[in-house]
Amino acid sequence: MGDQPARDMPIPDPAALGANLVKIAARSRKLVSEFLSRQMEPGAKPPSADPFNIGSAFLEMTQRMMANPARLAEANLALWQDYLTLWQTTTLRLMGQEPKPVIKPAKGDKRFNHADWDENGVFDFIKQSYLLTARWLQHTVHNVEGLDPKTAKKVDFYTKQFVDAMAPSNFVLTNPQVLRTTLESNGENLVRGLETMLKDLDDGKGQLAIKMTDMNAFEVGRNIAITPGKVVFQNDIIQLIQYIPKTAETYRRPLLIVPPWINKFYILDLRQDNSFIKWMLEKGYTVFVVSWVNPDEKLAERTFEDYMDEGILAALGAIEQATGETHVNAIGYCIGGTLMGATLAYMAATGDDRIQSCTFFAAQVDFSEAGELSIFIDEEQLENIESMMQRKGFLDGQQMSTTFNMLRANDLIWSFVVNNYLLGKDPFPFDLLFWNADATRMPTKLHSFYLRECYQANNLAKPGGVTLRGVPIDLRQVKIPIYLQASRDDHIAPYRSVFKATKLYSGPIRFMVAGSGHIAGVINPPAAKKYQHWLNDKSCATVEEWFAGAVEHPGSWWEDWDAWLAPKSGDKVPARVPGDAKLKVLEDAPGSYVKVRS
Repeated sequence: MGDQPARDMPIPDPAALGANLVKIAARSRKLVSEFLSRQMEPGAKPPSADPFNIGSAFLEMTQRMMANPARLAEANLALWQDYLTLWQTTTLRLMGQEPKPVIKPAKGDKRFNHADWDENGVFDFIKQSYLLTARWLQHTVHNVEGLDPKTAKKVDFYTKQFVDAMAPSNFVLTNPQVLRTTLESNGENLVRGLETMLKDLDDGKGQLAIKMTDMNAFEVGRNIAITPGKVVFQNDIIQLIQYIPKTAETYRRPLLIVPPWINKFYILDLRQDNSFIKWMLEKGYTVFVVSWVNPDEKLAERTFEDYMDEGILAALGAIEQATGETHVNAIGYCIGGTLMGATLAYMAATGDDRIQSCTFFAAQVDFSEAGELSIFIDEEQLENIESMMQRKGFLDGQQMSTTFNMLRANDLIWSFVVNNYLLGKDPFPFDLLFWNADATRMPTKLHSFYLRECYQANNLAKPGGVTLRGVPIDLRQVKIPIYLQASRDDHIAPYRSVFKATKLYSGPIRFMVAGSGHIAGVINPPAAKKYQHWLNDKSCATVEEWFAGAVEHPGSWWEDWDAWLAPKSGDKVPARVPGDAKLKVLEDAPGSYVKVRS
């Protein structure tokens, strides 16, 4: 059953409830006034009426649907039959029987955990009515014939967004937990919730910046990102961190990690018990990590090529000065992996062999099946994004975070709306959500290149499709050993998309799929004994064929990766201490770049 036993609804104090309703009305007026005043500020540009270009997609869907009235009538009849069954079971329940529910929430759907959703007949009816309608609406829209794949995907996605937004759990009178809390506290929860909403609106400068965690509970360098290390190199785009070794000897060949510049690197070093960086140090690797700058308008003109030159290539030069080693192994994570793939192709074309093996975490280089994020990439939306970036010189990190959060709206948007604004609770301190909210900005030219060349045109996957520093690049020229990590439930870099790289790189490739998603699939230390991973040593034409022959292994994949990388890392040498070679220490890790907030 639910989290709590069902009870009769409490009776509020009329005077206290009335006083709080007056406060709610006053705060609601202030909320509306604050929002409108933000939109009327001098120089503020009215928001686009349809920034995501949804209208044309739904117009086409409606036209196609109306062209087949028989199928629409069939769908409506199916919904009517479902409702008839629900009314019958509700009647039986009112008569004291216990019929089976017509429909249940999907496994993992936490919106209906409270016991009243099951044990109170009224709320059970509301819940099942919603689930039936949601299923009917999504099924009907999904099965409209004649839509091109991109339009169909967009319609499906935004239909789900609408369905999620309209859930009865998101409203006071139809969420039994919220209603019960409101009656018990005489509306104090709603007063607190509106105060929180006003603060979030102010923090977001007119946009609602929903708090997912207590942002004061964590501090980078104090209780997260605390693995000891030193910044040994920096330029306008990166700081390079060399970590203090944890073993007397380390592998000769250093390891360079290139994280995404969309987020900050310390996802790899949140806590000591799940720090990938700390774990690698304990395994005897000399670890260097790129910490990207959080750019402002001064870096608006920086390009994809600049991030290659002043990011990866500059880091390689600095590592040679710090260790005396010319050759390294490398890791590219997410969009950092996309840049890494392009850089490897450039290095292959120019005869640069400094990277001897590469691991990719949740990284795409073929974007033909890039998942739900591709919904946001059509010409109209790109022009809207570029217009916003031109005004500031960068894309605000909050806008990108909102896009990612929409991929899991119930978990990353609506659950916090209910907790913060309806229940009036403070969000729980959670380091992962602190990192998720610590977004970074993106320079205009860099981000436009990435969206157009990779997501829209998929040019990186085409021989000579991308030219860097005047050199046409081809991923097929990359012949070094490659380890590809993907995650089964990754909505940002779907494993199907990651698998496509096995058909692009020409060297030996080990493809592995981890359990869970974009973050937990990567950050899963062996000691946690969580999830699983799949391996298949055979070369397969399709990811379906690969999975059919894959063997499931319990727990983390980190040990498998270590067994793959260790033989490629050379013999053991005395551990290198940051600052002992040609590069001197600039400051302590995690450095200053990572502490700049958007």
